[in-house]
Amino acid sequence: MTSPARGGCAALVLALCAGVARAAAAACPGHPTMVLERFIPADCEACWQGTAAADAVSPRTMVLDWIVPAADDAPMAAAALPEARERAAGAPRHPDSDPPTRRRAHALLARGPSLRVIHGPAWNGYIAVRLTVSRPGRLPPGAAAYVALVERVPAGSEGSAITRQLVRAAVGPLSPAELAREAPVEHLRAVRVPETHWPERLGSVAWVETADGRVIAAARALPPGCPPLR
Repeated sequence: MTSPARGGCAALVLALCAGVARAAAAACPGHPTMVLERFIPADCEACWQGTAAADAVSPRTMVLDWIVPAADDAPMAAAALPEARERAAGAPRHPDSDPPTRRRAHALLARGPSLRVIHGPAWNGYIAVRLTVSRPGRLPPGAAAYVALVERVPAGSEGSAITRQLVRAAVGPLSPAELAREAPVEHLRAVRVPETHWPERLGSVAWVETADGRVIAAARALPPGCPPLR
């Protein structure tokens, strides 16, 4: 027979385990329902610092922070990507940010293609990223896939008042013709590791966009211990 003391201990252990499981589940992100692209000029440190009220986002929003190239001696020139300039060109200015910066939000298709992205450890200056695209036959003509390495910047670090997901390297477009097939398509790419970064903050993301730049599907690599999304 189990003593009351043992029964109480067992109940306490079960409660603690349940609490840990709930905390782990809360740390595992679900499928993104929206992508928010924020564009910060490399010569605008005030734009990088941001304001929390203007940049509050939901957990189901996948944020992509791009540093747009400016002068070579700009304060954030080392993190600027050439791809950011073209992506920022058509993005509207956000009136509620101070100072105003360009940003663009994309509502993802509820029944669009299914993406899964994973990455391995850094080796010889590169990280292998694998993207799997299921249900690719649902893509509109001219759609293309992209993968990127991102650096997660917690609020209050690196001079930013808000949490950011900084794009450090991007690869694409990935074989648009292949994505027109019905069978799942896999892409394996070696992405160069940025020279300045925090290794423990690096992650990988992927998205599919139409010919006019509208993002219709997205995914992010899950933290260790999270079950695959269905």
